Amino acid sequence: MTRKQRRLSLIGAALGVIALAVALVLGALKESIVFFNSPTDVVEKHIKPGTRIRVGGLVKQGSVWRGDSLAVRFEVTDGKRTIPVAYQGLLPDLFREGQGVVAEGALDSAGTFRADSVLAKHDETYMPKDVADALKKQGHWKDDYESKLGAAAQGSAQ
Repeated sequence: MTRKQRRLSLIGAALGVIALAVALVLGALKESIVFFNSPTDVVEKHIKPGTRIRVGGLVKQGSVWRGDSLAVRFEVTDGKRTIPVAYQGLLPDLFREGQGVVAEGALDSAGTFRADSVLAKHDETYMPKDVADALKKQGHWKDDYESKLGAAAQGSAQ
């Protein structure tokens, strides 16, 4: 093997290793790019217990239970499926039943989502685009949301 052939084979091998590394990184990012998973996504993807994810949807009416030492249990729904959530700590002031929420944490072996942070929408007209899109996809989008969102956008533009 000549010196030129050896150099070309090393360059080819290096490019192959780089291409493999890029493919692996992009494959790993594909799942983590999602800002949150709906309860239906969690069930359909068969997410393993202990895997850190974000779950988003609406707080199910009548599901909020407050215990001792700031313990809170509630259910997040997308209208099709529901996931029980357990959280220990202070909830955002705007957290309430029927409102959009995104919780970050992991599933336990019993199927309960153990949240370590809970995010609620900041006012009555705001809803994260991803949550709104998921609700539209599930058929639970309220028609008056778009008119409120449009009015809020016009008010902030003035």
